[in-house]
Amino acid sequence: MTMIRTRFAPSPTGFLHIGGARTALFSWAYARHHAGCFILRIEDTDLVRSTPEAVQAILDGMHWLGLKHDEGPFYQTQRMSRYRAVIEEMLLAGSAYPCYMTPAELDHLREEQRAAGLKPRYDGRWRPELGKILPTPPVGVQPVIRFRNPTDGVVAWDDLVKGRVEIANDELDDLVIARADGTPTYNFCVVVDDWDMGITHVIRGDDHVNNTPRQINILRALGAQLPRYAHLSMILGDDGQKLSKRHGAVSVMQYDDEGYLPEAVLNYLARLGWSHGDDEIFSMPQFCEWFDLDHITPSAAQFNTEKLNWLNAHYLKRTETARLADLVQPRLQARGVTVAAAPSLAAIIDLYKERAANLNELADLAEVFYIELHPKAELLAKYLTPETLPALADFIDHLPAVAWEAAAIGALIKASVARHGLKMPKLAMPLRVLLTGLEQTPSVDAVVALFPREMVLKRLAWPDKT
Repeated sequence: MTMIRTRFAPSPTGFLHIGGARTALFSWAYARHHAGCFILRIEDTDLVRSTPEAVQAILDGMHWLGLKHDEGPFYQTQRMSRYRAVIEEMLLAGSAYPCYMTPAELDHLREEQRAAGLKPRYDGRWRPELGKILPTPPVGVQPVIRFRNPTDGVVAWDDLVKGRVEIANDELDDLVIARADGTPTYNFCVVVDDWDMGITHVIRGDDHVNNTPRQINILRALGAQLPRYAHLSMILGDDGQKLSKRHGAVSVMQYDDEGYLPEAVLNYLARLGWSHGDDEIFSMPQFCEWFDLDHITPSAAQFNTEKLNWLNAHYLKRTETARLADLVQPRLQARGVTVAAAPSLAAIIDLYKERAANLNELADLAEVFYIELHPKAELLAKYLTPETLPALADFIDHLPAVAWEAAAIGALIKASVARHGLKMPKLAMPLRVLLTGLEQTPSVDAVVALFPREMVLKRLAWPDKT
């Protein structure tokens, strides 16, 4: 059997957004499911808008997601001689021809067609036909090269997502495959790349559906094997509008900036337009084992930030503490926070990771252990009252002698409130505020035990508490 070969072929005219990431994921997973090959190709023929920064953003996004390619990255700008050689072959074969129509002439033609209620299109004036006498090439005009598209019949394919698609050839005009300066165009380069790289399955967004019949006709003119096509439905944003670079689509790396784990983003993307029964949470190996193109819905998928947040919190809870500490520490350093040896960042994260939805929240919770804390005056006034201060003083007096572990500290808290006829929150809340500046924490005895004893005594000796 032929090896399955898929590709992800972004244009580096901007960042890798969530729609592109889903396309990459599905292409990667399909290749993995069939023990095939996943190729990364950078379609950088748009020399005006393509930038090295955008290329790097794509590579960074793919690396962060863990979508490792088997071949590439290939760059179209490094394959220009190949494209030009194929164009020369097509000119000799008669499947392409030079067109001397100037841009001004083409614009004028389209205006006339619109005025007449016709579909704007090239009229074929330079297309060679049997018995047709072509105009004399104008002096000083460099021609574009056009593909000689069939004029009758239909071009059709069985789309693996959308089903049967048929387009009449008379709806397609003769596509420009090389500009006047000799630069090959996008649709032509894609065809040659897919042909040369032996792509068996083209999985891409349905905004490319209109390109497909043109590309199929060029492939047939070259005598190339056609790949199977699967056009993924669009992604709608939280507000129901199409997710695009201009509307809500953000760089994949922004999800890293916002504290998401890549496995949570991948798990979420996998469920955008694809399903495996009622399964919601699964690993990437499991996804690759299950993934097929039969269960991709042709209808639009809607992005749900709340669902992504829920998934991310789930993965945070199940991620090894040491890894989370490695991810949180640079976030603290970026804020100018120095992580000291004590309290242990890993110990803080182990205690708090059940309460956080993302890495940034974990960093927020960990930060208070390493900075000079200034609790809000309103919290101090709320919890450090004449009723609670004696119990707090009692706790501080006995603190130097207590065993430094949560159980012993918890016993001391209970003893201090009992001696003053109070309930546990009357002492627990002042301790939380003085130690962390927060009203909500995990069990207060566990929080106290995280700190070095000297730091606890220093923070509890808050000068304005009396």
